[in-house]
Amino acid sequence: METLTAKNNTRLALLKKLRKELPQIMELDAAKWDTTYQDGALSRKTKRLMALAIGLRAGCENCIIAQTMHAIDAGATRAEIMETISVNMAMSGTTGVGEGLKVIQLLDELGL
Repeated sequence: METLTAKNNTRLALLKKLRKELPQIMELDAAKWDTTYQDGALSRKTKRLMALAIGLRAGCENCIIAQTMHAIDAGATRAEIMETISVNMAMSGTTGVGEGLKVIQLLDELGL
């Protein structure tokens, strides 16, 4: 089974290729993301935890990996990420549990 950290490396490599193939579109997306995730009324960390919850709810593995990594980069702790999973579980039921396991696996792989 491929690790989630390996999948993250693959995801990053593919994003690099996509930026090469569609530079203008990816620049627009990057500007949108940079603006969206700036500190404002909500902190960048809070916004990344919200994005993680949405990715969990959507069942999007790439989103789950990316938003977990972004949340960590924004200073989120394991406890904060676990609370984010718990909110998703409250809203999603057993599918929230299943998607949350991916985050636990990734955190374990990262030693967090």
